[in-house]
Amino acid sequence: MRQKLIYLGLFLNITLLLASQANSMEMTMMPRHNAPVGIMGDHLVMEGKWMFSARLHHMVMKGNQLDGDSISDAHVLQETNPYASAPNMPMKLSVVPQDMTMNMLMLGAMYAPSSEVTLMGMAMFSDKNMKLDTYQGMMGRNYLGSFDTSSSDLSHVSITALHKLYKTPNHRAHLHLGLAKGVGDNDVDGAVLTPMNTRATMTLPYAMQVSDRASRLTLGVTNVSKLGDYELGSQLLFNKTIADQDWTFGDQWDLNTWVQRDYNHDLSFSARLHYKSQKQIDGRDQSIMAPVQTANPYNYGGQSLDFALGVNVALDIFGADHNRIGLEVVLPVRDNKRGLQMESDWSLIVGYKTSF
Repeated sequence: MRQKLIYLGLFLNITLLLASQANSMEMTMMPRHNAPVGIMGDHLVMEGKWMFSARLHHMVMKGNQLDGDSISDAHVLQETNPYASAPNMPMKLSVVPQDMTMNMLMLGAMYAPSSEVTLMGMAMFSDKNMKLDTYQGMMGRNYLGSFDTSSSDLSHVSITALHKLYKTPNHRAHLHLGLAKGVGDNDVDGAVLTPMNTRATMTLPYAMQVSDRASRLTLGVTNVSKLGDYELGSQLLFNKTIADQDWTFGDQWDLNTWVQRDYNHDLSFSARLHYKSQKQIDGRDQSIMAPVQTANPYNYGGQSLDFALGVNVALDIFGADHNRIGLEVVLPVRDNKRGLQMESDWSLIVGYKTSF
């Protein structure tokens, strides 16, 4: 399925690009509206102009799944602990994640040194919180209590060049070429409740680390077309690790397709599908060893399909008429993650853009 969707994304982008050259309609896109707020780098800015943005992405995860199917805590406790041979380690998993929230604040700036190229820089701050339940490691597997872990810091920075391929009054297309660097800590410690009913400080599992400190190359293409009262868009991005540490999150494909309609000059509505495919963690941190699913590098990556509904509003504030506020509510359609992982519940994206 992953390969079929990736090929579909390539087909959509190529088809839109070729179709635009044969399209002779003279319809005009609303200049004040951008793509749904969950899409970054959807357009180029005018030569010599600046654009600044801020986005807050709030994500919620609850419960657990094994190879894409929901499972109970009792089922999780039956799974083998891959680190059972280590001293004082139980044979089975004994710590079960209950819920997790992630807040990602993305601050961006765009500048166009020419009409053909726009440069885009971004810094992302992340805040993660997870609640877990601990059970006795042997015998009756009694419930011992719950505890919380958290991490928060600057996660990564990136710079991307957007290069125009084609632009008409009713169609535009451009390429993405970027570099991203993980700058946050990858060895954050936290206090945990162990299966022996003791409190200990340990290196938190990969999911709770601020970043993997890897460097990545981003390649992609974005197409947007105007068809009557509707705007149709697609964006395909590939993130490839080019320099890593002891461990890194897996390479990732992202395919977004969306449809957007203007209600009036200041308001538009959108619907978006987002498909993501990611490999498992590459490598391992020897200090991350615990009877919990998030300590196993295999239990990362997989495929997911989300559906989002959004709204964009153009406002005349701060003495300028190029201000936009966007909002999207995102719900999972298919969550087919690798191994034993938490289930995605819902997310909310809120953003603000201004240009001058």
